Amino acid sequence: MPKDLGDLTERAREEVVNRVELPGMSLLEHLEELRKRIIYSALAIFGGFCVCYWYHEQIYELMQQPIMFALKNHHLDTQLVFTNPTDPFNMYLKMALIGGIFVASPGVLYQVWLFISPGLYKHEKRYVVPVLGMTTIFFILGAAFAYVIAFPAACDYLLGLQESGGFRTLINAEDFFDLIIMIMMGLGIVFQIPTLSFLLARIGLLTPRLMLRWWRHAIVVIAILAAVLTPTADAFNMIVFAAPMLGLYFVSIGIVWIFGKPRQKGNEEVTALATTK
Repeated sequence: MPKDLGDLTERAREEVVNRVELPGMSLLEHLEELRKRIIYSALAIFGGFCVCYWYHEQIYELMQQPIMFALKNHHLDTQLVFTNPTDPFNMYLKMALIGGIFVASPGVLYQVWLFISPGLYKHEKRYVVPVLGMTTIFFILGAAFAYVIAFPAACDYLLGLQESGGFRTLINAEDFFDLIIMIMMGLGIVFQIPTLSFLLARIGLLTPRLMLRWWRHAIVVIAILAAVLTPTADAFNMIVFAAPMLGLYFVSIGIVWIFGKPRQKGNEEVTALATTK
Protein backbone atom coordinates (compact mmCIF):
# COMPACT_ATOMS: atom_id res chain seq x y z
CA MET A 1 0.00 0.00 0.00
CA PRO A 2 1.37 3.49 -0.79
CA LYS A 3 3.07 5.35 2.09
CA ASP A 4 2.23 8.91 1.01
CA LEU A 5 -1.40 8.94 2.16
CA GLY A 6 -1.08 11.65 4.76
CA ASP A 7 -2.22 14.45 2.46
CA LEU A 8 -5.20 12.56 1.05
CA THR A 9 -8.72 13.02 2.35
CA GLU A 10 -10.42 10.39 4.49
CA ARG A 11 -12.55 9.42 1.51
CA ALA A 12 -9.42 8.97 -0.60
CA ARG A 13 -7.88 6.69 2.01
CA GLU A 14 -11.01 4.57 2.01
CA GLU A 15 -10.86 4.28 -1.78
CA VAL A 16 -7.26 3.04 -1.61
CA VAL A 17 -8.11 0.50 1.07
CA ASN A 18 -11.06 -0.75 -0.93
CA ARG A 19 -9.00 -1.26 -4.06
CA VAL A 20 -7.26 -4.37 -2.78
CA GLU A 21 -6.47 -7.18 -5.15
CA LEU A 22 -9.46 -9.50 -5.56
CA PRO A 23 -9.01 -13.26 -5.76
CA GLY A 24 -8.58 -14.16 -9.41
CA MET A 25 -10.50 -16.82 -11.31
CA SER A 26 -9.52 -18.50 -14.52
CA LEU A 27 -11.70 -18.32 -17.63
CA LEU A 28 -12.87 -21.90 -17.14
CA GLU A 29 -13.80 -21.15 -13.53
CA HIS A 30 -15.82 -18.11 -14.65
CA LEU A 31 -17.63 -20.20 -17.28
CA GLU A 32 -18.35 -22.95 -14.76
CA GLU A 33 -19.72 -20.43 -12.28
CA LEU A 34 -21.86 -18.83 -15.00
CA ARG A 35 -23.20 -22.25 -16.04
CA LYS A 36 -24.13 -23.03 -12.44
CA ARG A 37 -25.99 -19.74 -11.96
CA ILE A 38 -27.85 -20.14 -15.26
CA ILE A 39 -28.98 -23.65 -14.30
CA TYR A 40 -30.21 -22.51 -10.87
CA SER A 41 -32.02 -19.55 -12.43
CA ALA A 42 -33.65 -21.80 -15.04
CA LEU A 43 -34.80 -24.19 -12.29
CA ALA A 44 -36.28 -21.29 -10.33
CA ILE A 45 -38.14 -20.05 -13.43
CA PHE A 46 -39.38 -23.57 -14.20
CA GLY A 47 -40.69 -23.88 -10.65
CA GLY A 48 -42.45 -20.53 -10.96
CA PHE A 49 -43.86 -21.61 -14.33
CA CYS A 50 -45.32 -24.81 -12.83
CA VAL A 51 -46.94 -22.89 -9.98
CA CYS A 52 -48.41 -20.26 -12.30
CA TYR A 53 -49.70 -22.84 -14.76
CA TRP A 54 -51.41 -24.68 -11.89
CA TYR A 55 -53.27 -21.45 -11.10
CA HIS A 56 -53.63 -20.24 -14.70
CA GLU A 57 -57.41 -19.84 -14.48
CA GLN A 58 -57.17 -17.61 -11.41
CA ILE A 59 -54.37 -15.56 -12.99
CA TYR A 60 -56.36 -15.11 -16.19
CA GLU A 61 -59.40 -14.05 -14.18
CA LEU A 62 -57.29 -11.43 -12.43
CA MET A 63 -55.68 -10.17 -15.65
CA GLN A 64 -58.97 -9.63 -17.45
CA GLN A 65 -60.52 -7.46 -14.74
CA PRO A 66 -59.54 -4.10 -16.34
CA ILE A 67 -61.17 -4.96 -19.68
CA MET A 68 -64.21 -6.44 -17.94
CA PHE A 69 -64.71 -3.21 -16.03
CA ALA A 70 -64.48 -1.15 -19.23
CA LEU A 71 -66.89 -3.46 -21.10
CA LYS A 72 -69.45 -3.28 -18.31
CA ASN A 73 -69.04 0.49 -18.15
CA HIS A 74 -70.06 0.71 -21.82
CA HIS A 75 -72.77 -1.98 -21.49
CA LEU A 76 -71.00 -4.31 -23.93
CA ASP A 77 -70.69 -8.08 -24.07
CA THR A 78 -68.07 -9.21 -21.52
CA GLN A 79 -67.30 -12.45 -23.34
CA LEU A 80 -63.76 -12.50 -24.82
CA VAL A 81 -63.23 -14.65 -27.92
CA PHE A 82 -60.61 -16.89 -29.55
CA THR A 83 -60.16 -17.34 -33.30
CA ASN A 84 -58.05 -20.51 -33.16
CA PRO A 85 -58.57 -23.69 -31.10
CA THR A 86 -54.93 -23.61 -29.95
CA ASP A 87 -55.05 -19.98 -28.79
CA PRO A 88 -56.20 -20.70 -25.20
CA PHE A 89 -53.40 -23.22 -24.64
CA ASN A 90 -50.77 -20.89 -26.12
CA MET A 91 -52.04 -17.99 -24.05
CA TYR A 92 -51.97 -20.00 -20.82
CA LEU A 93 -48.40 -21.15 -21.54
CA LYS A 94 -47.28 -17.59 -22.22
CA MET A 95 -49.08 -16.32 -19.14
CA ALA A 96 -47.52 -19.02 -16.95
CA LEU A 97 -44.04 -18.32 -18.32
CA ILE A 98 -44.25 -14.57 -17.70
CA GLY A 99 -45.75 -15.17 -14.27
CA GLY A 100 -43.05 -17.75 -13.52
CA ILE A 101 -40.29 -15.27 -14.38
CA PHE A 102 -41.90 -12.70 -12.10
CA VAL A 103 -42.31 -15.20 -9.24
CA ALA A 104 -38.75 -16.48 -9.64
CA SER A 105 -37.20 -13.01 -10.02
CA PRO A 106 -35.91 -12.85 -6.39
CA GLY A 107 -34.10 -16.15 -6.88
CA VAL A 108 -32.76 -15.09 -10.28
CA LEU A 109 -31.52 -11.77 -8.89
CA TYR A 110 -29.85 -13.67 -6.05
CA GLN A 111 -28.02 -15.86 -8.58
CA VAL A 112 -26.90 -12.74 -10.43
CA TRP A 113 -25.61 -11.37 -7.14
CA LEU A 114 -23.69 -14.59 -6.39
CA PHE A 115 -22.06 -14.40 -9.82
CA ILE A 116 -20.96 -10.76 -9.72
CA SER A 117 -20.21 -10.34 -6.00
CA PRO A 118 -16.72 -11.91 -6.11
CA GLY A 119 -15.67 -9.23 -8.59
CA LEU A 120 -16.95 -6.28 -6.55
CA TYR A 121 -15.02 -4.16 -4.10
CA LYS A 122 -16.26 -3.85 -0.53
CA HIS A 123 -17.64 -0.32 -1.06
CA GLU A 124 -19.41 -1.46 -4.26
CA LYS A 125 -21.20 -4.34 -2.53
CA ARG A 126 -22.99 -1.83 -0.29
CA TYR A 127 -25.03 -0.64 -3.29
CA VAL A 128 -26.30 -4.04 -4.40
CA VAL A 129 -29.07 -4.48 -1.83
CA PRO A 130 -30.50 -0.94 -2.28
CA VAL A 131 -30.38 -1.27 -6.07
CA LEU A 132 -32.09 -4.68 -6.10
CA GLY A 133 -34.69 -3.43 -3.63
CA MET A 134 -35.39 -0.27 -5.63
CA THR A 135 -35.56 -2.25 -8.89
CA THR A 136 -38.17 -4.65 -7.47
CA ILE A 137 -40.26 -1.97 -5.74
CA PHE A 138 -40.39 0.43 -8.67
CA PHE A 139 -41.11 -2.33 -11.19
CA ILE A 140 -44.08 -3.47 -9.07
CA LEU A 141 -45.25 0.14 -8.76
CA GLY A 142 -45.03 0.60 -12.53
CA ALA A 143 -46.91 -2.61 -13.27
CA ALA A 144 -49.55 -1.74 -10.66
CA PHE A 145 -49.99 1.74 -12.15
CA ALA A 146 -50.51 0.18 -15.59
CA TYR A 147 -53.01 -2.36 -14.25
CA VAL A 148 -55.02 0.01 -12.07
CA ILE A 149 -54.92 3.33 -13.96
CA ALA A 150 -53.23 3.41 -17.37
CA PHE A 151 -54.70 0.33 -19.04
CA PRO A 152 -58.31 0.84 -17.82
CA ALA A 153 -58.20 4.45 -19.04
CA ALA A 154 -56.97 3.34 -22.47
CA CYS A 155 -59.61 0.58 -22.66
CA ASP A 156 -62.38 2.98 -21.71
CA TYR A 157 -61.36 5.41 -24.44
CA LEU A 158 -61.00 2.73 -27.15
CA LEU A 159 -64.30 1.05 -26.32
CA GLY A 160 -65.99 4.44 -26.37
CA LEU A 161 -64.83 4.90 -29.98
CA GLN A 162 -66.23 1.52 -30.98
CA GLU A 163 -69.51 2.19 -29.22
CA SER A 164 -69.96 5.60 -30.86
CA GLY A 165 -69.22 4.10 -34.27
CA GLY A 166 -71.85 1.39 -33.90
CA PHE A 167 -69.33 -1.45 -34.25
CA ARG A 168 -69.80 -4.89 -32.75
CA THR A 169 -67.12 -5.44 -30.15
CA LEU A 170 -65.32 -8.82 -30.28
CA ILE A 171 -62.09 -8.78 -28.30
CA ASN A 172 -59.54 -11.54 -28.87
CA ALA A 173 -58.40 -12.79 -25.47
CA GLU A 174 -54.82 -13.50 -26.56
CA ASP A 175 -54.41 -10.08 -28.17
CA PHE A 176 -55.78 -8.47 -25.02
CA PHE A 177 -53.33 -10.40 -22.85
CA ASP A 178 -50.36 -9.43 -25.05
CA LEU A 179 -51.40 -5.77 -24.87
CA ILE A 180 -51.80 -5.58 -21.09
CA ILE A 181 -48.52 -7.44 -20.50
CA MET A 182 -46.69 -5.10 -22.90
CA ILE A 183 -48.03 -2.03 -21.07
CA MET A 184 -47.32 -3.44 -17.59
CA MET A 185 -43.76 -4.43 -18.48
CA GLY A 186 -43.17 -1.15 -20.33
CA LEU A 187 -44.25 0.97 -17.38
CA GLY A 188 -42.38 -1.34 -14.99
CA ILE A 189 -39.19 -0.58 -16.93
CA VAL A 190 -39.97 3.13 -17.19
CA PHE A 191 -40.44 3.27 -13.41
CA GLN A 192 -36.74 2.37 -13.05
CA ILE A 193 -35.83 6.04 -13.57
CA PRO A 194 -35.13 6.55 -9.80
CA THR A 195 -33.02 3.37 -9.68
CA LEU A 196 -30.93 4.43 -12.66
CA SER A 197 -30.58 7.92 -11.21
CA PHE A 198 -29.39 6.46 -7.89
CA LEU A 199 -26.70 4.39 -9.65
CA LEU A 200 -25.48 7.27 -11.79
CA ALA A 201 -25.43 9.56 -8.75
CA ARG A 202 -23.41 7.12 -6.66
CA ILE A 203 -20.70 6.88 -9.32
CA GLY A 204 -20.64 10.65 -9.72
CA LEU A 205 -22.08 10.92 -13.24
CA LEU A 206 -25.35 12.63 -12.30
CA THR A 207 -26.01 15.69 -10.16
CA PRO A 208 -29.21 17.58 -9.20
CA ARG A 209 -27.93 20.68 -11.02
CA LEU A 210 -27.47 18.67 -14.24
CA MET A 211 -30.96 17.16 -14.00
CA LEU A 212 -32.55 20.56 -13.34
CA ARG A 213 -30.64 22.03 -16.27
CA TRP A 214 -31.90 19.34 -18.65
CA TRP A 215 -35.51 19.13 -17.42
CA ARG A 216 -36.90 20.48 -20.71
CA HIS A 217 -35.10 17.79 -22.68
CA ALA A 218 -36.38 15.21 -20.19
CA ILE A 219 -39.96 16.30 -20.88
CA VAL A 220 -39.42 15.74 -24.63
CA VAL A 221 -38.00 12.25 -24.02
CA ILE A 222 -40.87 11.41 -21.64
CA ALA A 223 -43.44 12.57 -24.22
CA ILE A 224 -41.83 10.31 -26.83
CA LEU A 225 -41.85 7.33 -24.45
CA ALA A 226 -45.49 7.98 -23.56
CA ALA A 227 -46.41 8.10 -27.25
CA VAL A 228 -44.67 4.74 -27.80
CA LEU A 229 -46.20 3.03 -24.76
CA THR A 230 -49.79 4.21 -25.00
CA PRO A 231 -52.02 2.07 -27.26
CA THR A 232 -53.90 5.18 -28.44
CA ALA A 233 -52.84 8.48 -29.97
CA ASP A 234 -55.13 10.77 -27.97
CA ALA A 235 -53.77 13.41 -25.62
CA PHE A 236 -55.59 12.10 -22.53
CA ASN A 237 -53.92 8.69 -22.55
CA MET A 238 -50.54 10.22 -23.33
CA ILE A 239 -50.94 12.39 -20.24
CA VAL A 240 -51.91 9.33 -18.18
CA PHE A 241 -48.64 7.67 -19.21
CA ALA A 242 -46.44 10.78 -19.15
CA ALA A 243 -47.53 12.24 -15.79
CA PRO A 244 -46.01 9.50 -13.57
CA MET A 245 -42.79 9.52 -15.60
CA LEU A 246 -42.46 13.26 -15.15
CA GLY A 247 -43.17 12.87 -11.43
CA LEU A 248 -40.52 10.14 -11.20
CA TYR A 249 -38.00 12.43 -12.89
CA PHE A 250 -38.42 15.08 -10.19
CA VAL A 251 -38.42 12.41 -7.48
CA SER A 252 -35.12 11.25 -8.96
CA ILE A 253 -33.72 14.75 -8.54
CA GLY A 254 -34.38 14.41 -4.81
CA ILE A 255 -32.77 10.95 -4.75
CA VAL A 256 -29.69 12.29 -6.55
CA TRP A 257 -29.51 15.24 -4.15
CA ILE A 258 -29.62 12.92 -1.11
CA PHE A 259 -27.43 10.05 -2.32
CA GLY A 260 -25.27 11.74 -4.95
CA LYS A 261 -21.50 11.62 -4.60
CA PRO A 262 -19.68 14.75 -5.75
CA ARG A 263 -16.48 14.23 -7.68
CA GLN A 264 -13.41 14.68 -5.51
CA LYS A 265 -10.09 16.06 -6.60
CA GLY A 266 -8.14 13.18 -5.13
CA ASN A 267 -9.96 10.50 -7.11
CA GLU A 268 -7.56 10.48 -10.05
CA GLU A 269 -4.55 10.31 -7.72
CA VAL A 270 -6.17 7.51 -5.73
CA THR A 271 -6.88 5.54 -8.89
CA ALA A 272 -3.30 5.91 -10.05
CA LEU A 273 -1.91 4.82 -6.67
CA ALA A 274 -4.24 1.79 -6.50
CA THR A 275 -3.50 0.60 -10.04
CA THR A 276 0.27 0.83 -9.58
CA LYS A 277 0.20 -1.24 -6.41
